[in-house]
Amino acid sequence: MSDQIEAPRVTARLLDNFIGRHVRIVGQVIELRGDQAVINSDGAVTILLNRDAHLSQNGGAQIIGKVNPDLSIKALNSVNLGDNVDYKLYGMVVEVTHKFPQIFLTGTSQ
Repeated sequence: MSDQIEAPRVTARLLDNFIGRHVRIVGQVIELRGDQAVINSDGAVTILLNRDAHLSQNGGAQIIGKVNPDLSIKALNSVNLGDNVDYKLYGMVVEVTHKFPQIFLTGTSQ
């Protein structure tokens, strides 16, 4: 289901541009507490997890979810990416996809 949702790649710095929309974000899990996680993706982001989430402390995670008005993300899908994630490269990918949206983003809303 989440593969069919248009979800531009973002970091914490871009979340205020996507309130009420679906996004895809990658970051390092810096805190896990019950049904919430905090990831670092060029800034701290609170993720409201679903029961299928299996993230690990200090590991990488990809989240697809909807941005709430408080800039938290309600997760629809989460993937544990393990410990070998190049966050700097991810940040560069995000920068390029937003600089050239006509190449990377699909759908009529972009």
